[in-house]
Amino acid sequence: MQINEIRKSIGPITNKFPMQCSDASILRFLEARNGNTKKASKMLKETLKWRLEYKPEKIQWEDVAREAETGKLYQANYLDNYGRTVLIMRPGFENTNSVEGQIKYLVYCMENAILNINGGEEQMVWLIDFQRWNINAISVKVTRETARILQDRYPERLGVAILYNPPKVFESFWMMVKPFLEHKTYKKVKFVYSDQPRSMKIMEALFDKKKLESAFGGDSMDNFDFEAYAKRMKDAEKQKSDAKTPDDASSSDQISITSESQQSDLLSEVGSDASDEDDPLPYDNEATSELENLDQMETLHIHSKNETDDSQEAKN
Repeated sequence: MQINEIRKSIGPITNKFPMQCSDASILRFLEARNGNTKKASKMLKETLKWRLEYKPEKIQWEDVAREAETGKLYQANYLDNYGRTVLIMRPGFENTNSVEGQIKYLVYCMENAILNINGGEEQMVWLIDFQRWNINAISVKVTRETARILQDRYPERLGVAILYNPPKVFESFWMMVKPFLEHKTYKKVKFVYSDQPRSMKIMEALFDKKKLESAFGGDSMDNFDFEAYAKRMKDAEKQKSDAKTPDDASSSDQISITSESQQSDLLSEVGSDASDEDDPLPYDNEATSELENLDQMETLHIHSKNETDDSQEAKN
């Protein structure tokens, strides 16, 4: 059986990651790699190595509260019609320039969303609101890292992504972004426009209009409230902490009591095979030239902005 084959290839460290090495999790990695056991095993090993080094389960609200202030990314207080957790992203409300901080907050949101996934549901919904978004909001580095984190570290967690009222200029950016999204990922992306009744049927099929925010064509007048959301996240952290027992330690607890030398051994154990295979991830080769174009576009954008600022200063 493929699941057992993957567990065997990874070794004893699977005991340190019961959630990531469960049958359901391994099946997601297999699905992400089209049933290829070797590639799925490599992908999972790299994810375990990342978790050992990055420690996503250790990120607390206070570590990312600054990133959350404007509501650029948050978990909705309702599910979609299929019982899936809903994450709302508002890229036009970006409030920091820290790539590290933005990615850490993304990981925090993903970890919490997964903990709140309903019953046996494996996937979630992303609602992307383009209010206040413009071309100046583009960060190639953050876009690229976001895609890699979601695809490589949380495979098959996306059920559907709704791009709501994207401006015309976004279409050009989307054509450049698509190559470094896996085929399965961008097939889940739906463009929805409030002035096109046919596309709005997607929203009607997915959401209860009474719960959906007015920004997405719903009836709810609720808006993002930072203080209320902060309390909600802190309460969730407390509940998570209170629920832990000595006999039911999470993978993070098991790893936290590991000595530095043991952790180094674990990293070596996971990493030894993770880099053995030379085959790149499916989107790496085909996206390389497009990524270079995106990097050049961002460089030109920054250069142009600096020249404009200098010109304005000179006039003053």
